[in-house]
Amino acid sequence: MTNSSTKRIAAAVLAVTLALSLSSCSNWSKRDRNTAIGAGAGALGGAVLTNGSGLGTVGGAAVGGIIGHQVH
Repeated sequence: MTNSSTKRIAAAVLAVTLALSLSSCSNWSKRDRNTAIGAGAGALGGAVLTNGSGLGTVGGAAVGGIIGHQVH
């Protein structure tokens, strides 16, 4: 497998893991869920946009979490 394919598979596994994890958090408030979903989506987006850079992933998670927290 190429490095690009490995990163895509890792991103897909992360997305599936996040979706399954969030399904078990049904007692969270709407704001908590939005924050977690935003952080997960931001991390995935940051990883994809920066070709798997750790800084891009963490930055995307932080920005996504903040946006998700602000959504009502």
